[in-house]
Amino acid sequence: MTLNSRTSGSKTPISSFKRRFLIRLTAVMIGGMLLDGYIMGIIGAAGPRISEVLDLGAAEYGLIGAASLVGILVGSPIGGWLGDRFGRKPLFMIDMGLFVGASVLQFFVHDFAFLVIIRFIMGIAIGVEYSVGWPLMSEFSPAKLRGRLMGLGLVAFYTGFMVAFLVGYLLVTYTGLSWQVILGSSTVLAVILFIARLGLPESPRWLWSKGRREEAIRVANKYLDDEGVHDMQRSDAPEKQGNFGMLFSRQNWRATVFTSVFWLCAVTPYFALATFAATVLEGYGLSDGLASGVLLNALATAGVIATVLLIDKLGRRMLTVPPQWLCLVLLLVLGVWSGAPSWVVLTCFLAYMFFNAGYNTLTGVYPGELFPTEIRGLGTGFATMVSRFGAAAGTFLMPVSIEAFGPNVTILFAAALTFVGALVSQWLAPETKGMNLTDTGAILTH
Repeated sequence: MTLNSRTSGSKTPISSFKRRFLIRLTAVMIGGMLLDGYIMGIIGAAGPRISEVLDLGAAEYGLIGAASLVGILVGSPIGGWLGDRFGRKPLFMIDMGLFVGASVLQFFVHDFAFLVIIRFIMGIAIGVEYSVGWPLMSEFSPAKLRGRLMGLGLVAFYTGFMVAFLVGYLLVTYTGLSWQVILGSSTVLAVILFIARLGLPESPRWLWSKGRREEAIRVANKYLDDEGVHDMQRSDAPEKQGNFGMLFSRQNWRATVFTSVFWLCAVTPYFALATFAATVLEGYGLSDGLASGVLLNALATAGVIATVLLIDKLGRRMLTVPPQWLCLVLLLVLGVWSGAPSWVVLTCFLAYMFFNAGYNTLTGVYPGELFPTEIRGLGTGFATMVSRFGAAAGTFLMPVSIEAFGPNVTILFAAALTFVGALVSQWLAPETKGMNLTDTGAILTH
């Protein structure tokens, strides 16, 4: 059966079994993103104690914060390639098992080098999570809900970052717990997620792309809505193994350039500013930097939630392009107005965090929609790699830049990146609202 309408079958109600499965898959997917946010946020809160105990300089402190980001940079393309080759399901379990092991090791670390290695391994696991979890989610989600369901991963990330920042601050300030215990608190959620993932099915779209048609139809009929089943059967591309060269082919280079550059320019300033929010704000004369940092991350979480609620109504492009130009203006105000009153500084930072987090939500949606099935994991992994290269560099260089140039010049560096992201998005950001994956995968091929 061939469907010509992208909304065909959307009126068929989804069964209670399929609804429960979708809830379960969404929960375990966002759990991985929650862990990612948590390990990023907890290092910002526990960092001062770690720095004091281990007697770290600014560069070493920045390297600890960047280690997991470097791990994501390494793990995401490898995980994406393996997921496209061997399936989403096995990699979805392996990455969480690796994270559990690395998280447990945090309880036993006592020196700088070992801590960097452990957080690098945790980053590898998260990188695989990005390049497998989002493609898996996109391939099971109904078209009319896909934006919201995939956007929930970013809600979880920002929530995890905010919760970790707050929990870490409270534990550091009001308890005598060691920094090893504070960092190792991520183990509890990791174990729960590993158990919850047992028994999940393989992606029917991946099975279909490998020529395992009967198995694909059986899994699709069990877990997908009718529209998803029909759309999967529309894909008549010849069976082929995805490779890195396909990312820059005539059909796919636009998707690769857009998702990679947009993601890089969106997350690099965020990671740098959010990880060291207290330091940045104190540089502007705000004495209670930690409390302001918690507020910044709360606004970021609110920005993601607002975007998730609007994404399938207003569309992707509307929530991608205008907010980037607005954030550019806010950063220019902070960078140029060196004598700005504290209320102006805080207001600009709060507004920036809200709108930046909003369009950051689309970095978790677009890759799963714009790449074809045979390179969906690889494309997502490559975009993740590029983004985390910038995020790692920004996190490493932020304290060094503040120390060398001051907060104003550092903010202008962030503004330059935001400008590049806005230009590329203005040029290439497509509208994919309500479209099936077969259609979204072809939208930037011409």
